Amino acid sequence: MKLRLVLPVFLTALVALLVAGCGGGGDSSSGSDPASITPAKSPVYLDFTIGPEGETKKNIEALAKNIAGIDDLGGLIAEELEKSSAENGEEFDFEKEVEPWLGEEGGLFLGDYSTGNFQEIGAAFQTNNEDEAREFVDKQVEAKSEGSKSRSYNGVDYVVEKDETGTTLGAFDGLVAFAQSEAIFKAMVDASEGENLAEEDAFTSAMDNVPDESAADVYVDIGGLIKEAGSEIDANTQTFLDSLGVEPKEATAVASLVPNSDNVELDVSSNVSGGNPPSGDASELLGSLPGTAVGAVASAEFGKRFNEGITRIDEEGIPGQVPPHKLKKTLKEAGVDLEAIAESIGDVGVYVTGNSERTLAGALVMEAESDTQATNTVSNVGLFLRKAGVPGVTKVTEGATGFSIRSPEFGRQPVVVAAKGSRIVIGYGIAATLSAFQESGKTLADNSGFKEAEGALGGTPMAAFVDGSAALNLAQALVPPGEAGFEEAQQYLRKIGYLAIGSEASGDLATAKLIVGVK
Repeated sequence: MKLRLVLPVFLTALVALLVAGCGGGGDSSSGSDPASITPAKSPVYLDFTIGPEGETKKNIEALAKNIAGIDDLGGLIAEELEKSSAENGEEFDFEKEVEPWLGEEGGLFLGDYSTGNFQEIGAAFQTNNEDEAREFVDKQVEAKSEGSKSRSYNGVDYVVEKDETGTTLGAFDGLVAFAQSEAIFKAMVDASEGENLAEEDAFTSAMDNVPDESAADVYVDIGGLIKEAGSEIDANTQTFLDSLGVEPKEATAVASLVPNSDNVELDVSSNVSGGNPPSGDASELLGSLPGTAVGAVASAEFGKRFNEGITRIDEEGIPGQVPPHKLKKTLKEAGVDLEAIAESIGDVGVYVTGNSERTLAGALVMEAESDTQATNTVSNVGLFLRKAGVPGVTKVTEGATGFSIRSPEFGRQPVVVAAKGSRIVIGYGIAATLSAFQESGKTLADNSGFKEAEGALGGTPMAAFVDGSAALNLAQALVPPGEAGFEEAQQYLRKIGYLAIGSEASGDLATAKLIVGVK
């Protein structure tokens, strides 16, 4: 197998094989942590288990069977890789050439993000037999790939391919290392002897939040990535981020893949919101939304966050548009008291209904502190619109208090703003809007998928839910006929029972779980 094929094959194969449980299965202590030879400032790092065992392996096999009807996922992937290599004129036997030395853990890093791409790519895989791993490296030269050369750097032997970048392969410190270029490989050797990612406080702190059941994790240094891209956040965007309490330049995030027998879980943790991440529990509001909803999202304590954001924007102004300390004052003079509106709002939810373009509708639901506040808020908005001379405003008299706005720009249905009890609803279409006030009938909490999602999330409050079957029906109606990619994907989309997102915060850390339920 020529060296020019080694890196792309391995970056594809071994990341795929982690799902299949097809690894060497040796003692991971025989190899170093792949992060220990990763340059310290690498902004993106992926680690993964090549040969999962026990419950994780059983769950992966169950998912492969349920989703794609595959009994031997590892064997299928290895077979396809060998077939692909043969089609390119290369003979590759994974079982004989790689499996004898392949360990349990692997890592992949990306760096130097510019011109829309990462210019530095490297990977490392633990080996339970470094001698056999070196034999594999030596065979790359014996294969007589034209221009490949054996070299040494700081006591580490390696092979360099004569291609556009100089793809490089070598074995050291209980690891087999691959790099997109010789320079990157040398940087990996230097990292093993000096500063490396495994010793970075930001990395170790972020990885402490990885669940034990994780099969793969992606670490992102958000601030480092912004810096490498040479990007400067423009003034308006910075003002918006400040209003949300988001501090991307110092932030990191980790996403972890956790396979379960009947669902796939993605856990995400980040300190992107600084010392005041969003908190609260809006799952009760989410569950109370109409059972006909295709999908819904809810946010806790929205009014509080909205007020904090408006205050920050008011203090700093909007560059080139609104001077500091003028936003609130200007709107208040126009009859809109942003602070009063924000103080009256608690949790907020959004839902979408329909199974075709004709029936597509939805609404925004806000819970006020009291019935009086809900009615007054709707009245104030209506007063502002009338003063502004907005045409097509009609009073709503049935089922709630409020008004509707008809305009050709809105299409065939009006936008409705209404209040009933302590709930304020802004919706598209009268029926979709009034359904948010229903006192009887099914809600999302009655949906069997919703109940399963609650169980899968455990104690994490649910913030979003999508009914898999309803979403697929809507997509089938909206996607133009003949879309090959969508038609091919449907056989797998039909397997999705639900998608749910839960979130919570602790200290300066925000965490979220995305669960995809498999039928």
